[in-house]
Amino acid sequence: MTSRKYYRRVSALTMALLVTACASLLAPLGAAAQPHRKGHDVKQQVEELEQQWRTAQLAGDVAAMDKLLAEDYIGISMNGQVNTKAQQLERISTRRVAITKLDLSEMKVKLIGSIAIVTSRAQVEGTSDNVSVKGNYRYTRVYQHLPTGEWKITSFEATRLPQPANEKSTPPPQNTAHPPAS
Repeated sequence: MTSRKYYRRVSALTMALLVTACASLLAPLGAAAQPHRKGHDVKQQVEELEQQWRTAQLAGDVAAMDKLLAEDYIGISMNGQVNTKAQQLERISTRRVAITKLDLSEMKVKLIGSIAIVTSRAQVEGTSDNVSVKGNYRYTRVYQHLPTGEWKITSFEATRLPQPANEKSTPPPQNTAHPPAS
């Protein structure tokens, strides 16, 4: 074999190796864009679940809420009352909690592995144990993605926001009203 043919073969082999190496180095860059897109899709899915919860809350739809809540659900009201799934569903079915307005804003979804943490602001009207819960709240709701592929609400906490001084016409009741039904 002449040296010229040898160099052509080495050059062709080198070029093939370079193309393969470049392709294998660039492939992960395309794959890196996938988790971002997947994260966006998951956030959108969780936001849709929040809307399902809102709709169920306004309708008093216990069956829909039952499907959305995890068996080990724990909700903490603005006064620190802790409710299990069974307690929460009972409060809705007996109309001890009745929400007539629930407007959400400033919603953010944070993903950590199989957990989605939702924070939002809610303008609420309704009653809890026959006491008005009208007001603005901040809440945190935690969803867990189960091996079955479903997202379930595992935790909830609400805090009433202070009422601006110019809106305070009567002092708030001194009882243990509950926030928007977790």
